[in-house]
Amino acid sequence: MTKRGLGELPMGMDLWRTSELHDLGLNDRKIASLLRAGELVRLRRGCYIRGSTWTEQKPWVRSRQLIAAHAHGTLPTSAGGLVYSHTSAARLHGLFLWDVDDRVHVTTGSTASRTSHGKDVVPHARALRSGGVVFLDDMPCTSLEQTVVDCCLMLNYKQSLVLMDHALRMGAAVGEIQQMCASLAGRNGVRTLRRALENADARSESPGETLTRELLQRLGIELPELQVEASSSEGHHRLDFAWRKKKVALEFDGKVKYFDYAPTAEVIYRERQREKALMAQGWTFIRVKWQHLFREQQFKMSVLRVLRSPG
Repeated sequence: MTKRGLGELPMGMDLWRTSELHDLGLNDRKIASLLRAGELVRLRRGCYIRGSTWTEQKPWVRSRQLIAAHAHGTLPTSAGGLVYSHTSAARLHGLFLWDVDDRVHVTTGSTASRTSHGKDVVPHARALRSGGVVFLDDMPCTSLEQTVVDCCLMLNYKQSLVLMDHALRMGAAVGEIQQMCASLAGRNGVRTLRRALENADARSESPGETLTRELLQRLGIELPELQVEASSSEGHHRLDFAWRKKKVALEFDGKVKYFDYAPTAEVIYRERQREKALMAQGWTFIRVKWQHLFREQQFKMSVLRVLRSPG
């Protein structure tokens, strides 16, 4: 068994407070040296992570790690009333977030000055309702429904719709969200909350699919069905969007769809084989990538050209 040398990072741990590094025999000069070498990464004041661990993590994992770093450095010394909320709670619940920063949101029962928190922390003060707090990865956070409401009150409509779609897919109680929504009349952001709830669809499987649906609706294009089942010589398939009568399918090609579930090359190959088999039956495919969602006029003309084609 290899012994750890004095001043070296131990195996089996990845996250440390400054005091814990000192206990391991690392003084401030050694910590600074490890930071320069990339062996340590400072996540926030007084909290560090192993550099190799940080480098290997995906962006959404890093976002959760920042919350874990705050908890590691704060919860042991807090008075016990701190709860992670808003987009931080959304990350702990595993909800999709689009174009949202990594600041840590916390809610407490008493008013706290912003200066009592780090610059990366957004404090909120309010009494949390009974049953409004759950524990995820041993960290206290707002319930799924409360998290959805809090986020929609501060996010824009597109961001809210992405989150609402996924929350409903995860089983969020619509009735509970509606009740909270009714009690918030006149609050800033409540219109966005209502609109997102009205237009949400639990069948959406990724932020890209949600934003594609939102764009189709906003451009006044006839809305397709979602997650349509179709059969071909290759077997049974499911299409992201489809206009059945026209035999037109719209598929979103996005990293979230590919990289989370299988190797990219394998997934692309299977989808192309499926596409060829369905095209042999008269289907036409429109493929949408992230960049197309931000070229709205080009997107509109491309979709209408296919939908209006007599073939």
